[in-house]
Amino acid sequence: MNLYWTLIAITLIGQVIYVLVGLKPAPAFTVPEQMGYLIFPCSLFLLLIMIVAEVWLRADFRFQKQVVIGCGFLVSYLLYFIAEPYVDGAQMALMIPVMASLVYFDLRMLYGLGVLNLFLYAGIYFGLERRLLEKPLPEFLMVECIFIVFVVMARGVIGRAYETNEYLEQLTQSEQGLLVERAVSDKLLKIDALTGLYNHKTFHEYLDSLLEQCEKNGLQLQLALFDIDNFKRVNDTYGHWIGDIVLKEVAAKIGGTISLNDFAARYGGEEFAIIFTDKSLEDAYALAEVLRSGIAGMVHPYAGGKPITVSIGLCPYRAGDGKELLFRRTDEALYQAKRSGKNRVTTAGENQLVLV
Repeated sequence: MNLYWTLIAITLIGQVIYVLVGLKPAPAFTVPEQMGYLIFPCSLFLLLIMIVAEVWLRADFRFQKQVVIGCGFLVSYLLYFIAEPYVDGAQMALMIPVMASLVYFDLRMLYGLGVLNLFLYAGIYFGLERRLLEKPLPEFLMVECIFIVFVVMARGVIGRAYETNEYLEQLTQSEQGLLVERAVSDKLLKIDALTGLYNHKTFHEYLDSLLEQCEKNGLQLQLALFDIDNFKRVNDTYGHWIGDIVLKEVAAKIGGTISLNDFAARYGGEEFAIIFTDKSLEDAYALAEVLRSGIAGMVHPYAGGKPITVSIGLCPYRAGDGKELLFRRTDEALYQAKRSGKNRVTTAGENQLVLV
């Protein structure tokens, strides 16, 4: 619509200049005086068309594309009628609606508007220009050829736009594919293949980051180390593939129990680790106890129907302790749980919470 307004403004300014300097239509393009009187109403009608189209578009009614094209047709032919007595080559204004196809990159619109324009201008030439303005036939043929050349050139532009868009889509898909592959690779590097929990390396990276937050912002953090009781006996009695099934089921129970703010990993062998965040020691202990009892209540018919239990050592992080001391204290709590009969949660420190 901005292009239409620009062309109308140029036309109106040109009319004002013609009136001020007293220019008359060229003799070769002299038209009856009655037609000259129609130029002012045509200009008013032109403005009315544009205002109606703007209101329609701003009101977000349906058929906006059709309104723009229809408005282009009316504007182009009214501009042609206004400018023809004064401007040689005013027929070029009739290309305005065809140019709309370039805005929408629509080949069907281009061909349709191009053919329609050829027939409409032929009607204008034989009904108006040849009879009233006495324009020669070669000029008509030249204008029609210009229309055809413009359509062919526009076809090339739209075709090139399609090719560019297809290339960009392929490039985007390739980039998305690379991102997916990278995400999968990152996941494989971070996830333990057997259990689906995070691996040892990723666990330490995440713990280092959280410990920084503990020191800087006072984040509450508790570390829990799990160890499956008598796991060697399971492997020796039923085989390692049964042991792998047990590991998967224990990992699934852990992943389904912890909250979104917690972080679980397979620390190594039959040992697991959980980082509890934004919880008090009592809340972390309660959740660890839910895990312990949930694992103990699981049924393992392929392992002789005997319960699989875990011992858990739990330790809160205190500012200034550092990762090494945190692990040492958590290990001590885990060993205490083992020595106290297994299948229990033990917290580090003098006042230990022990399941009896």
